[in-house]
Amino acid sequence: MTSRILIVDDDLAFCQTLERGLSRRGFEVACQQGGEQALMWLGEHDVDVVLTDLRMRGMDGLALCERVATNRPDIPVVVISAFGTYETAVAAMRAKAYDFVSKPVEMDQLGFTLERAAKHRALTEEVKRLRSNGHAGVRDEDLIGSSLAMRKVHELVERVAGTDTTVLLTGETGTGKELVARALHRASPRKDQPFVAVNCAAIPEALLESELFGHAKGAFTDAQSARAGLLVQAEGGTLFLDEIGEMPAALQPKLLRALQDKKVRPVGSDVEVPFNARVVCATNADLESAVEDGRFRSDLYFRINVVQIELPPLRARGMDVLTLAQHFVERFAKQAGKAMTGISKNAAERLLDYSWPGNVRELQSCIERAVALAQFEEILVEDLPERIRRYRRSQIVLSSDDPGELVPLEEVERRYILRVLEACGWRRMEAARILKLDRKTLYRKLERYGVRPHRNGSHQQGEATAAAVTTTTTPTPSSSS
Repeated sequence: MTSRILIVDDDLAFCQTLERGLSRRGFEVACQQGGEQALMWLGEHDVDVVLTDLRMRGMDGLALCERVATNRPDIPVVVISAFGTYETAVAAMRAKAYDFVSKPVEMDQLGFTLERAAKHRALTEEVKRLRSNGHAGVRDEDLIGSSLAMRKVHELVERVAGTDTTVLLTGETGTGKELVARALHRASPRKDQPFVAVNCAAIPEALLESELFGHAKGAFTDAQSARAGLLVQAEGGTLFLDEIGEMPAALQPKLLRALQDKKVRPVGSDVEVPFNARVVCATNADLESAVEDGRFRSDLYFRINVVQIELPPLRARGMDVLTLAQHFVERFAKQAGKAMTGISKNAAERLLDYSWPGNVRELQSCIERAVALAQFEEILVEDLPERIRRYRRSQIVLSSDDPGELVPLEEVERRYILRVLEACGWRRMEAARILKLDRKTLYRKLERYGVRPHRNGSHQQGEATAAAVTTTTTPTPSSSS
C-alpha cells in the first residue's frame, strides 16, 4: 500500500524538490508551507508520516512535532535540519520525533527512513487493533489471516469445497496444509461424514498398502480378520493423504487405479470394493522435479493435481504474523491461567522482521515459549527466543560507494539464485520459472555452488551459502555522531 507523506517546509522550492523525489519512489505526497497550516490540514486529512523542516518561520519543526505528538500521537514525525549536531538530534527526540535527517538530504536514504516510519505506524495500529478485538472463540481449525496470499487460499477453498474434485495442497512444512484440508471438508457437503488423515511418510511401505486398501483375513501373518482400508473407512467423507510425495513407487500405480475406478482391492483379496471418498493430497516436496527425476509417476501427479492450492510461507503473509501471534497468546495464556493482553510493539517488530523458516508451526512454538516465560501482561522482546531477538534481515549491497563492500557479478548471481530458491521453499521447478532458466541450467549452477536439495525440499550446502551477505542498518543519533 502506498505510504502517504505530508511535507512541511516554508521553502517552496525545497518542498517541491522533495515532492518530486518522493513521488518518483512511489509515495503519495502533500505539502504545507508552515506548522500552523499543517496542523489545520491534519485536522481534515490522514497521512502515514509527517516530514518537517526544523527551521521555519512561525511554528518551527520541533514545536510542530510536539503538537502532532499531542494531537495525533499515531502519526510519526521525521525532522530535517541543515544543523546536524548531536544537540539538535537530541532536541528532536525530546520533541518525540520518530527520526532525524540531516541536510543535504540523500533521497534514497530519506525514502528508506519514511518507509520505516510508515511501517512503524502500521505496526502500532495493528497491535492496538489486535488488543481491542482479540480472537476469543476462534477454533484451532479455522484459517486465520487476511493477507492477500491467504485471501486467495480462502477463495479457492470456497470455490472448490462444494465439488468432489481431487485437490493438491502444496507449501513448505508448517504452513497449515492439514488445516486447509479440514477447512475443505467442513465447507463441503461431506462435512457430517468422516475426515480420515494419513501421513504417507510415517507408515512403513509394507504396511501402507494395507492401511490404504485394507486386507483380507489371512493375507499375512497378523491378519487374523479382514480390515477395511482408509479409503473405505472415509466413506462419504474425505481422505487426506499427507506427504504424498513420499508414496512408495510400488504403490503409486495402485493408488492411481483406485482413484480412477473408485474401487480398491484389499491385500490378499480377489474382490474389488467400491468407495465414495473425496481425496485431498498434500506435499512439501517439489513434485514436478520428482516427476522429472522419475521418483513420482506423472500420471498419478496429474490425477491428484486437478486443483492445486499453494499455501504461502509465513514470511509472505505480512501482518498475518501478528494476527496469528495474538491468537496463540490468547490460547496459551488461557491454558496457563495467565491474564495477558498481547504483544508489545518492540516484540511485534521482531516477529515481523524474522523469516520464519518453520512457518506457522514455528510461530506457535515461539509464542508458547514466550507466554510461559512472560512476567507481564504483554509479550516483551526478552521473552522471545534468542534466534528471533538477534535476527537481522540481510541483503546484497548494490548502492555502496565503498568498493570493499561490492562483490563480483557471479557472486551476485549466486546469492540471488539461492535467495529465489529460499523464497520458493527450494522448489527447483518454480525457481527456474521465476529465474527464466531451464531446469538443467539451474541444476548445473546449484551443483557448482555445492547445493544438494533433499527429497523433502530442504537442502545442504558446502562452503557456498546464501547467508554470506551484507547487513545494512540505519544509524541513529548518538554521542559519537
